[in-house]
Formats: sequence, C-alpha cells, structure tokens
Amino acid sequence: MSTSLPAPVRTLLDAANSGDIEGFLNGFTPDGVVDDWGREFRGRPRIRSWSDAEFIGVRVSLTPTEVVDEEGVVTVTAQVGGDGFNGPSHFSFRVQDDLVTRMTIRA
Repeated sequence: MSTSLPAPVRTLLDAANSGDIEGFLNGFTPDGVVDDWGREFRGRPRIRSWSDAEFIGVRVSLTPTEVVDEEGVVTVTAQVGGDGFNGPSHFSFRVQDDLVTRMTIRA
C-alpha cells in the first residue's frame, strides 16, 4: 500500500472536494472516461453532465483511507460524503502523461 496519491489523482480528488468542476475536468485527457458502476461517460462534456448531477453537483466529499498502486492502476478507497451517495467506495484511476484517462467507481 502506498500512502501518497500520484499528482494527477490528487488533482481530481482535490478539485472534487473543493467543488472545482473546471479543475476536475482539466485533470482528464480530452477523451477521458468516468465509469460509474458500468455507466460510461466519455469526454469532458459528458463527464461534466454526470458530475453536475451526481458528483460535484451534489457537493461530494472524498476522504481517502487507502491507496494501492498496482500495474499502472491507482485504486483509492475513500469515504464518500455529500448530498448524494454516502459510504465507502473504490475509485480506480489510469493515468497517462499527467492526466487521468479513466476513473472507475465501484463499492
């Protein structure tokens, strides 16, 4: 287990926690993907729509409790709070050239 977050992952989490949608979107590659329990949102416009309705738009808060970096995938276990889903969740990130290409959310 690693105790620190890679910079691109930290950028997304910090942006989400501060309600910074532009910072969050800019942390993804132009064709980045959010996979929220099998529902895929590709590209910044679709990620924005998803986030407005289900993530930053519902004042998400993410408190990491564990970070594992394995074979190019960083998985963050986090306690999720806000006005939407609340509870533990796993966020897996694929990174390329200091930007996130894919964020996958599972319980």
